[in-house]
Amino acid sequence: MAVKLMQGNEAVGWGALAAGCRFFGGYPITPSTDIAEMLSRELPRVGGKFIQMEDEIASLAACIGASVGGLKSMTATSGPGFSLMQEHIGYAAMAEVPCVIVDVQRLGPSTGQPTSASQGDVMQARWGTHGDHPIIALSPTSVRQTFDLTVTAFNFSEKYRTPVILLLDEVVGHMREKVELPDFGAVERVERMSTSVPPEWYKPYGDSPTDVPPMSNFGDGYRYHITGLLHDVAGYPTQRLDEIDPWIERVHRKIERNLNDIVLAEEDGVDSAKTVVVAYGASARSARHAVKLARQRRSKVGMVTLLTIWPFAEDVIERISHTAKRIIVPEMNLGQLALEIERVAGRHKVVRVNRANGEMVTPQMILEAIEGK
Repeated sequence: MAVKLMQGNEAVGWGALAAGCRFFGGYPITPSTDIAEMLSRELPRVGGKFIQMEDEIASLAACIGASVGGLKSMTATSGPGFSLMQEHIGYAAMAEVPCVIVDVQRLGPSTGQPTSASQGDVMQARWGTHGDHPIIALSPTSVRQTFDLTVTAFNFSEKYRTPVILLLDEVVGHMREKVELPDFGAVERVERMSTSVPPEWYKPYGDSPTDVPPMSNFGDGYRYHITGLLHDVAGYPTQRLDEIDPWIERVHRKIERNLNDIVLAEEDGVDSAKTVVVAYGASARSARHAVKLARQRRSKVGMVTLLTIWPFAEDVIERISHTAKRIIVPEMNLGQLALEIERVAGRHKVVRVNRANGEMVTPQMILEAIEGK
């Protein structure tokens, strides 16, 4: 594909198509609507399906149904729409149905300012739906990385039979950058593992060496039950602890045993740094410039860019906390991911640089924190 000037939201759509997405169910909401508009045009051209539902809850329900039918599926939303989707995010996690949920974060709470940027949904992405379940959430910092992480989101979703959240923010979603996308045929695609046993032997939630049981699509001759209740290996509701406990343990284990694959982070000069900036999304762009300015002033400062927000990069933060005296965390919120970093590194080491008024954290704000002003 030729070099193009491309918007972040547009890169989400192209990344989804490259990953094999063939179904989008959504509802318009600023600042994510560009994704729906683009896929409403492009999906039919590749044999895919686009549907505008009556609300965000129904949108994710449609995606879950499409995925069970064998289609890689995605929805996109922002702010209040993401809140409305929480019940079905939990349902997809419980039923182990692959799907991708894109949240282009905007300022809140409530309606907030729909066109203003925020990183206020970080904790909601992890804890928004009730109950205990793992989740994968990724966060890009550039337009090209948005394309790449959209592909990764689909691959993780199919590989681990789980919903995956792509956490953009309004800045990354709406900015335009010059990008050169790869040939879609060369993009790595992970397909869900299907079963080789006859229908009468198939257990949709049975044990597997990888803790991810094979998934057969509805319509392929394998009839099984899907429920939001705790279920046995055949998918039927159960209250037996000897069936519930192994399921809970397996669903968490399939993520926890693969952290080396799932947790993505970029490190720059952290080994000898006394001060390390840990950032993500649009805030990482400001942080990168602040670190550059600080180094020009001969400060020993490193940077960690978190591309995976959940599961949290605990090993990375623990390692840098042994050598760094200070960890600076810029966020467009009042300190959400900083809570996790403080939990691992200790509150005395963490310096928060926060802004929750719809404006970006600036490089100057981060530079002043680096220099202790």
